[in-house]
Amino acid sequence: MNRIPCFKAYDIRGIVPEELNSELVYKIGRALANYLNAKLIVIGRDIRKSSLELSQALSKGLNDAGCDVVDIGLCGTEMIYFATPFLDADGGVMITASHNPPQYNGLKFVKRNSVPLGYDSGLNEIEKMILNNELGPIKEQNGKTNQKDLMNEFINHLKKFYDPNKIKPFKVVVNAGNGCAGPALNALEKFLPINMVKVYFEPDSNFPNGVPNPLLPENRQSTIDAIKQSGADLGVAWDGDYDRCFFFDEKGNFIEGYYIVAILAKSILKNHPGEKIVYDPRLTWNTIDVVTKAGGIPVISKSGHAFIKQKMREVNAIYGGEMSAHHYFRENSFSDSGLIPFLLILELLSVENAKLSELVDEMIRNYPCSGEINSKIENPAAKLAAIKNKYSDGKIDELDGVSVEYPDWRFNVRMSNTEPLLRLNVESRGNEKLMREKTEELLRFIRS
Repeated sequence: MNRIPCFKAYDIRGIVPEELNSELVYKIGRALANYLNAKLIVIGRDIRKSSLELSQALSKGLNDAGCDVVDIGLCGTEMIYFATPFLDADGGVMITASHNPPQYNGLKFVKRNSVPLGYDSGLNEIEKMILNNELGPIKEQNGKTNQKDLMNEFINHLKKFYDPNKIKPFKVVVNAGNGCAGPALNALEKFLPINMVKVYFEPDSNFPNGVPNPLLPENRQSTIDAIKQSGADLGVAWDGDYDRCFFFDEKGNFIEGYYIVAILAKSILKNHPGEKIVYDPRLTWNTIDVVTKAGGIPVISKSGHAFIKQKMREVNAIYGGEMSAHHYFRENSFSDSGLIPFLLILELLSVENAKLSELVDEMIRNYPCSGEINSKIENPAAKLAAIKNKYSDGKIDELDGVSVEYPDWRFNVRMSNTEPLLRLNVESRGNEKLMREKTEELLRFIRS
């Protein structure tokens, strides 16, 4: 079967205009309305140069198919996850390429109640409709597009997750990376007693300070410098569409997302004991340990937002966390948020009367980890099979790539969905030297 190159496993993403352009997005709009039999769709966009034009093309496609559109303008992906059920819409679309380079753009989709719409759950059908030129009729009665500012309603929604009266007047570095987080943080500021040290706050489609992706070590320095210069209690940085947030302690150390999952699980379980917490297979031991001790039930899921959300709905989990800094909440339509973790950590530091370094130090000592290390490989599938063979004396699990467990260390290797990469994660039980040795050993084998 023919494929449209920008249709990916979870969303649509490609270089503008070669792979993704107004003409294709117009067709996507018509096909989406037809596929969902939609009467109302919510759309929003990030700051990229092409986002407004693509948003207008999407609106026109939806309207021509007889579907009304509420356009909430410049926003974060989580505002679409909020607005879709809030407005009782049949679906939502966010125009964003998140942390991809500036020449890219994309579309993320949800159905009613913000259930993900990925390649296996509808995008494949939409692709087929476009390839076969079966977009459905242009309706005599066109849909209408209304602009709506939902920022106040969204900020009110966030108040369900934290108690502003508990939060101390911390000094916090907040780095928006010239993406979309700045306006939302400005709106939140009125309700928080904290002093924000703002870095790269203006949304800027030129990304003058690099693409907002704090997972890249070279993009962390601006946050670290601001913490050290201001003497802040905490640093937080967001990606372009702010569905992920990244934490730095008061010394300027970047804290792996793995440990943030455990901190959030522990704080949520304090008020909701016995609830289920979903986690991904890349790094697991610390999460299982912390969740179990806090009276929760750890539930494993394949990584990736579609799988985590599906698993959370299946078991009615209160929270799900990935070490890649995606955090999902039941009360947020089982969707990920980059602002809720920020608010929960502020509250937790206040209630515990502790610094972030104090909350994670013991976890890092107990379960040191490598963090995710990518290797570009000619034939990732063959290499994965060779790894499984080489480490066949360990306990092997293939839920997501290959996980191998030994009594005192474990690792996970998986293929990227979108690039010829293998992604490696290694952890040990309290033995940093062993973790480093095994990481080196595996990297030598992967890259040989």
